[in-house]
Amino acid sequence: MSDEQQQPSTRRERRAAHRRVRSRKAKVLRAVAFTAAGLVLAGAGTAGYAYWKLNGNIKSVDIDSQLGTARPSAPSDGSFNVLVLGSDSRSGANGSLAGGDTGDTARSDTAMVVHVAQDHKTATVVSIPRDTLVARPSCTAKDGSTVPAAKSAMYNSAFEVGGAACAVKTTEQLTGMRMNHYIEIDFAGFAGFINAIGGATVTTSVNIHDKDSGLDLKAGTNHLNGDQALAFVRTRHGVGDGSDLGRIELQKQMVKSIIKQIGSIGLFSNPAKLYSVGDTLTKSITTDSALASVSALTGLGEELKGIGTDQLTMVTLPVAPAPGDPNRVVSKAPEAGQLWDALRADQPAPSAIVSSQPSNPADPKGSAGSAASATATP
Repeated sequence: MSDEQQQPSTRRERRAAHRRVRSRKAKVLRAVAFTAAGLVLAGAGTAGYAYWKLNGNIKSVDIDSQLGTARPSAPSDGSFNVLVLGSDSRSGANGSLAGGDTGDTARSDTAMVVHVAQDHKTATVVSIPRDTLVARPSCTAKDGSTVPAAKSAMYNSAFEVGGAACAVKTTEQLTGMRMNHYIEIDFAGFAGFINAIGGATVTTSVNIHDKDSGLDLKAGTNHLNGDQALAFVRTRHGVGDGSDLGRIELQKQMVKSIIKQIGSIGLFSNPAKLYSVGDTLTKSITTDSALASVSALTGLGEELKGIGTDQLTMVTLPVAPAPGDPNRVVSKAPEAGQLWDALRADQPAPSAIVSSQPSNPADPKGSAGSAASATATP
């Protein structure tokens, strides 16, 4: 066969090889937002000083010692669970951000239970509305006193009265699942992270104006800086019926946008940018003691880096209006129980629950609030 006859085949082979390489790269770059810290630190931690500096940034809570052994058993099949909280603390640099006023207290403004499947190739993220009434167990306050159990308390009050350990304890009682890890980020940390990655782009079908969060956004595609992104994920009164459910859908949209932004900026080929993002992240997060090091966060990121947007299911805990209080919600039976049962068994979220998710009030597509409904533009 002549060289001329072989050339097209060779070109096809090169193109196919190039596509395979691009596909592998895209899968890594689409890694879900909650693994971003580990992936960033994997690069930033290669230099000795950087490793030492970033290690020293991380704050931690020894949740295992505080809660003891009276907890659900840890999964033994390779799956694991992470409780991710966004704190509305106004201490330090948080005081002037995102509007509102909580005085000297701090509550879990955002709560997500992340279940990573046994093969570490798929994950389910369950958002828990902060206004959900739950049975809160007895907890230990910061001053060492005992906070008595409450039969019906707002979910986010657990963090307020007993910090991370109480939030984990309450979540484990609600879900029946062991929280293997805990990650918390505050207002200033989230805003700083968004600025460090160059902002986040979202698309909304409605104008959003919320004097409480400070968000003033025109309908269409908008590139947000850190403060604007924080206001976007905190706004309630500017969209839908003003409930926490609409805000959760905006938060899902932001997660998608962050994933796309990380993939678009060439973060892992720019050491200076990588270190800047790693420094911002480690200054902003609080973890359980087992995750409180660059190597541990890097290990988590490496385990999860194959999970892209197509392998991520995001749902809101099924809820219904609380009897006698339209401003609160309760877990909806039997759907909420079916969801936790599925995750405990390391099964996907039931399809009926995924398909019946609330709609995103700012979604141009107007579709159900499943993982695919949120729109984010790279």
